[in-house]
Amino acid sequence: MRDYSSVVLTAAAALAFVCGGAHAHDGKAAAAPAKSDAESMSHTGPHHSGGAKSGSSANLPCQAFSNRPAKPHDSAANFFSFDQLEYNYRVPGEFTYRLTGDQYGFETLSFIITDTHPGGGPGLHVHDTEEAHVLLEGSAQYRIGENTLTVEAPYVAKVPAGVPHTFINVGTEPFALVAVFASKHPTTTRVGDNPLVPLWQSRNGAPPCHAP
Repeated sequence: MRDYSSVVLTAAAALAFVCGGAHAHDGKAAAAPAKSDAESMSHTGPHHSGGAKSGSSANLPCQAFSNRPAKPHDSAANFFSFDQLEYNYRVPGEFTYRLTGDQYGFETLSFIITDTHPGGGPGLHVHDTEEAHVLLEGSAQYRIGENTLTVEAPYVAKVPAGVPHTFINVGTEPFALVAVFASKHPTTTRVGDNPLVPLWQSRNGAPPCHAP
């Protein structure tokens, strides 16, 4: 079982930001603007072999896996620990904890919390409902429809329903991204491989992995 502590703390902070943190601002301060794919060449800074700091991605699995929750849960509860959520891994470099709302007593919400390593991200996919991403620390490159953008945290990203999208961690450390869905049972349809990965790997090399 993985150590959840750092992901839990970052995810909790992100959820607090969504629920209340934004009210502390007067609306005048602007977040760091998204940059186009052309601008992102200089935005991500110098590239180092392997991308992440030494050891931070040394134990990534070589194959995807999907695990049911390690512990049972009561859908009437007000809190759910990460070992009560589905736990998945997708090559290259993205662990996810999934909470499908109708299985946990939510009426209109579902969540995915990621532990995304440098060079990692999901395949290109689409949902039947709109989605928001919250990232408090790190840098990500997105493909949303025909647009490719690079953004630095802290930010909230809007992904419309029915639009193919994906992202990749272009920073040097793993990050915890919280995806919020406006549905208690969103559907996901895979469109293809992540189109952002080949370019990242051509600059940084493929993340190291180990066989199970």
